[in-house]
Amino acid sequence: MPRTQTNPKITSKMKIKTGDTVLIISGKDKGEKGRVIRVNREKQTVLVEGLKKDKEGHPQPLNAMIKHRKAVQGQPGEKIRRSAPLHVSNVMLIDPHTDTPTRVGRKLEGDKLVRFSKKSGKIVDVD
Repeated sequence: MPRTQTNPKITSKMKIKTGDTVLIISGKDKGEKGRVIRVNREKQTVLVEGLKKDKEGHPQPLNAMIKHRKAVQGQPGEKIRRSAPLHVSNVMLIDPHTDTPTRVGRKLEGDKLVRFSKKSGKIVDVD
């Protein structure tokens, strides 16, 4: 009997949402905190907003990548630092009640599915 293939566009529900405060747990910005400004469920990535200082003391975005802007009519070209998306496995939710990193679980509360902190057991969603 042939196996049925699942639709690649349908992805599971993510445990990180827009507006959450997260801790980066791997990569070059490990240990930095920031706020999630965009979630891409298809690619399982999040865009984290926040600033850190480079070696010279200049602020730069978290998980920065450099985009080169071409010179146009008398304006010089420049390098622009922008935030790059991080995979959801590389960030961990900061519990709003205890301000510590925690794993996230989901459970039914009445007829609504809510997220809860595995460390404190309290509900994370404050909708």
